[in-house]
Order: sequence, then structure tokens, then C-alpha cells
Amino acid sequence: MNAPQENLWPAPFAGKPLSATVVVPGSKSLSNRYLILAALGSRPVTLVGLLRSRDTELMMDALRTLGVRCDVDADVDTTVVVTPPADGHFTGNTKVFCGLAGTVMRFVPGLALFADGPVEFDGDEQAYARPMKPVLDGLEQLGATVEYHGEEGRLPFTITPPEAFAERTAPSVVSIDSSGSSQFISGLLLIGARIPGGLELRHTGEKTPSLPHIRMTVADLKGSGVDASADEERHTWHVRSGDVQLPERVTVEPDLSNAAPFLGAALIAGGTVRVPHWPENTTQPGGLLPGYLRRMGAKVSFPEENGIRYCEVTGDGTINGLGDFDLTAAGEIAPSLAAVLVFADKPTNMVGIGHLRGHETNRLEALVNEITRIGGEARELPDGLEIVPVPAETLKPAAMETYADHRMATFAAMLGLRIKGLQVRNVATTAKTLPDFVNMWTGMLA
Repeated sequence: MNAPQENLWPAPFAGKPLSATVVVPGSKSLSNRYLILAALGSRPVTLVGLLRSRDTELMMDALRTLGVRCDVDADVDTTVVVTPPADGHFTGNTKVFCGLAGTVMRFVPGLALFADGPVEFDGDEQAYARPMKPVLDGLEQLGATVEYHGEEGRLPFTITPPEAFAERTAPSVVSIDSSGSSQFISGLLLIGARIPGGLELRHTGEKTPSLPHIRMTVADLKGSGVDASADEERHTWHVRSGDVQLPERVTVEPDLSNAAPFLGAALIAGGTVRVPHWPENTTQPGGLLPGYLRRMGAKVSFPEENGIRYCEVTGDGTINGLGDFDLTAAGEIAPSLAAVLVFADKPTNMVGIGHLRGHETNRLEALVNEITRIGGEARELPDGLEIVPVPAETLKPAAMETYADHRMATFAAMLGLRIKGLQVRNVATTAKTLPDFVNMWTGMLA
């Protein structure tokens, strides 16, 4: 059954080249890692520029349920003071709601290891389809008991912590297959320093998806005073036991993956879009975006004005197809890049992104469905997506489905820049990471 008509948002058509500066809110990936690390510390941490979205609200609510204080500044709601439990133990005999947030359902269960009783985890019905087993297998190897209340390896479940950790000097060795998501590795690494003797984590799969996200976790652990290292060739990570403590004040970078729809818009519509506060060095996979857009034909530069560094992208209407395009390192921006490549001059095979089938929705299937819906041509590959461009004038407007997936909604909005009359069903799903997306998008076109 179709959603009510009022849930349809008319995606704005770009009648002329763009000329816009778009301020992108804080990184979801960094925001939720910092919240976890602050909760694992021993003194308050002030997070500045924290993303305020459904995913970060779910994370803060989960931490509050476990006895962590998250106090939002009355004047600046992106400043949050996180105060961990005084005794280092989290509240047990409680229930955490994960919504559809992968970082909540994969990162927070590790904290239950240090709770004073069982912790139940549940989420949106759609979250029941998202894989969870590798991180839960890892927690069982560390002494936790996991009781499933539905399908094994999925939400909902209850974690009972071990009665006591054995005092060890050697690290606990945990082996999991994290092929389905890098978050399984990150979720275990984040708690590694709290395990007596530390943690040696081995990934048994052949490929490691989204390695930059794991590198981000390792860098954030080091920024918290933790001795963490990676042997990527052997798919092994080491975390030495010790204190976890972020600095007293931490500033969150803008979300570079959320910049992808806006910067990609410059290629689709032509003109220039600039995003301020672009970091010179970053652990975010979205940091690879400018290089990808340059390969597609964009002119990319990084001007500095008044001490602020911008990423500036200019398109002239020509878009290069990329042939075989390995996106293993930054799969989360695949929907935005797919929207650009629909209008390219030759086909592209985006590969290394088979794990997107386990994201908020099966993103590969969803992208094929929606590209086909407008008269385009795409098909799933075993490890990715093939996009075969058709003449732009043959593409037709449609009511685009979003599958409760924020990146499918922004993908559809991007297509609307060149397909007049296109509509997006439930654009409000962008609140997961971009609560003000509609105003940001229409502002870019103003």
C-alpha cells in the first residue's frame, strides 16, 4: 500500500547552475564514537559541534539508560557535556532502544559487559533485518551471555555480563567474521582497553569493508590515551588494557559523507558548491569524496578564507563514467555517487560494496529499483552495482521510494535536480543524520 500523498516531497529542479555555500553539521561517525569513548572515561567531556540527529539522539538516550549523563547546552544545542558513571559501572536490568542506528546497535552492546545486570536491546522493526551476530559472538567470547528473543544474530536480544572478569595479563583473543560491516570490529575495539589484559581482535573474513571507519576508531582510541594498533595485512588489531579518557573538550568535524549530496549536486546541475570547515587531514571515509568527484569531471579546490578551509566543487554539466570503480573504502557515499553516475557519459561498475545489502535497507537492490523507476538502467553485481547511463531526456519523473533510509532520500533529491517533477516519499527519513536537509537543499538552490 502506498504512503499517504502528503508524504510526497516535490524535489526541486535546478533551472540554472548552482552557486552556494552549504554548512554541513557534525560527523555522525565521529559524534557517536566520541559519545561512547566519553562514557567509558572517568571524568566529564565537553563535545562541541556534535551532530543532533535521530542517530545521535538514540545514542545519547541509550547512554542515559545505562547511567551516563548527557547534558545539552541550553544556548548551543550542539555542545553536550558527557559525564560517565562515577564507579565506572553501567546500569543493568534495563532496556536500550536502538532505532535503526547501526552505531547504536553495534557499539552500545559492548558497554553491557560492564553493567551491573542484564541489558535488553531492541529497535525499529526494520532493524531486525540488520546483521548483529559477529559483534555478539565477540562479546560471548569475552564472557557475556546473549539470549535472542527472535532470530539468532538479530535484534532483539538480552546481554548478561560476566559475573567477574578473570584477572589476566595476556590479551583476550577474539575471532569474528566482520565481512558484513566494519562496525562489528569498531564496536569491540572501543571497549578493548577495559578488558583485563586487553584485546587481540582477529577478522576471519577475506575482505574488510570500510577500512577507513576502523582506522577512524583506532585513531579515536589513541586520542583517548589508549594504546591501539592495527596489522591490516593479517586482519588483526591490538588494544592494550588501560584508562580511556578523551580530552576535556573535543570538537567534531563536519560529516564529510553528508557533504556528498551537496557537492555532487554541482556535477549534476552545474555551477559551484562550497562546504566550509573541510579538514586538511581526516579519518572520515568521506574525505575521499573530492578525489572521486574530480575523477568524474569536477573541478575541485580547497580555498581558505578568514582561516576557514573550504572544499569547492565546480561542474560544467559533463560527467565521466568510471568503468570499474572500487568503492570498498567509502561505501556509505555510494548512493550519492550513483545519483551522479546516472547522468554520466559511459557505464560504471561500483564494486567492493556488497556489504551495502545489510545497511538501513538493501541499498544495492533499492538503487536498482529507483534508477529503473525513472527509466534508467542499473543492475546488481555480486559485489556492487552496474549503472548504464541512458540519454537524460529519456528519464522520467516518478514518486521515489526511500525505504526508511536517509541516503536513499538524498539520492532521490539529487536526481530531481535534472528530472523535473520528481517526488520523494518520506523525505523526513533524512533526520537520521541531516535533520534540516530540506531547508539545506532548497537553500542551496535559492
